[in-house]
Amino acid sequence: MLEQQSQEIMHRAVSLANEQGFAICISVVDEAGLLRAFLRMDDAIPGAIEVAIKKARTAALFHTDSAEIGARAQPGGDIYSLEGTNGGLISFGGGIVLRDPQGKAIGGLGISGATVEVDQDIALRAGRP
Repeated sequence: MLEQQSQEIMHRAVSLANEQGFAICISVVDEAGLLRAFLRMDDAIPGAIEVAIKKARTAALFHTDSAEIGARAQPGGDIYSLEGTNGGLISFGGGIVLRDPQGKAIGGLGISGATVEVDQDIALRAGRP
């Protein structure tokens, strides 16, 4: 993923968060889950930092949005306890897979600091315009 793409995603996420009155953390990672870009907006809660990064890593490493993983990672689910792998993952909304124009997974975007529903909405709108 190119630097310019990461910055465009971050800009869209900040604009969306400002429109809705939230201060969020935004994380963009590459296909290996390594950090490419990060921004903590003024007044974003400190706990959202790690959550945003882990949401992005989760989506990138498994080529699946974090909300979808969460549906299967519940007790009794076929991937229950997945969150304990790979240095810790997140299995609720706000992490999405970033794909190139051909559909290949090229990274992940993690949004944290609003509600889970708003995090997910911002991620989808910023990462898949």
